[in-house]
Amino acid sequence: MDLKSCKVLVTGGGSGMGRAFTLSLARDGADVAFCDVNEDAITAVMAEGAELPGKVVGFKANVADEAEVVALIARSAEALGGLNGLVNNAGIFRDAMLVRPDKKTGGLRKMSLADWNAVIAVDLTGPFLCTREFAAYCIEHQVPSSCVVSISSISRHGNAGQTNYSAAKAGLVADTALWAKELSRYGIRFGAVAPGFIDTPILQGMRPEMLEQMLSGVPMRRVGTPHEIYQAVKFIFECDYFTGRCVDVDGGLTL
Repeated sequence: MDLKSCKVLVTGGGSGMGRAFTLSLARDGADVAFCDVNEDAITAVMAEGAELPGKVVGFKANVADEAEVVALIARSAEALGGLNGLVNNAGIFRDAMLVRPDKKTGGLRKMSLADWNAVIAVDLTGPFLCTREFAAYCIEHQVPSSCVVSISSISRHGNAGQTNYSAAKAGLVADTALWAKELSRYGIRFGAVAPGFIDTPILQGMRPEMLEQMLSGVPMRRVGTPHEIYQAVKFIFECDYFTGRCVDVDGGLTL
């Protein structure tokens, strides 16, 4: 696919890697719709993208809400004059150990069902809903070639304290392979990108000693940049023989 002919929806496009994907795609000539739950972030990204070669338009939407996703696909297609690309990027963290003793009380602390459900809803159900509606649009409108990229994580291999997040990100890679088998006949390709530690506001808020400890396990001894993750996203869009696989961009980190 030529990015200049792409009309792409990016979820969670108001900050972090999603913001980088939105602006980089538009910089490379794609027309981009993006969604976020933060209205101020939507306004800021639209202002930043106003002078780029590709069109940038933002919508407020919760990807875990079925009705909002159905409306988001319709509004994005209308705003861009069609859709042939989707980046499932929206995600949240609710980290906790599954069960651990509380040193102060002597009791047990458990990951709450609410935290499990919240992460699964946004990080796995959200991509399911967005991909389902996007694929339905492409099939109904006989879009000849389209592509879905889902942002997984190195944590899909199992990262302590991330039972919910690891399950969601592993599920995304499994779904990427499954959806490729089901929907390639309609010209829809699928790929996933699994970042390692990336320079985003979440990492920037960490204590320096914690970040240093994390990076000790990365052979390249540094965090990645959102642009480096975008390069993998761009590769998947542009390589027409790529589908059903996950690209790891993690500096060689092994969990």
